[in-house]
Amino acid sequence: QLQASGGGLVHPGGSLRLSCAASGRFFSGYTIGWFRQAPGKEREFVSAIRWSGGSTYYSDSVKGRFAISRDNAKNTMYLQMNSLKPEDTAVYSCAVGKPILSSLREPSMYYSWGQGTQVTVSS
Repeated sequence: QLQASGGGLVHPGGSLRLSCAASGRFFSGYTIGWFRQAPGKEREFVSAIRWSGGSTYYSDSVKGRFAISRDNAKNTMYLQMNSLKPEDTAVYSCAVGKPILSSLREPSMYYSWGQGTQVTVSS
């Protein structure tokens, strides 16, 4: 079971760090992803990390601004979000799955989702 936290209200240009904690353990072969969904829009891929090896992946819209990381000892994943923009406003959710590389950005490839956390970027 996953639990996302760390959302909030921030001004444009500000930063937030989201956390995704697992009640169980992540094992080799799992990929943990962040997705977001804004009102009236489809869920979209934000970032992902391979739990074993630590390879990271980003959508073009957040590359260079967001950084994903993991803490194996705490079984927790983080999403550091910098230079936030109003268009980053959405509910952010973390999920676990075993997608192949070509399907990494597909929400349907993830089978366990945590409750989302709201991120609002507004002046």
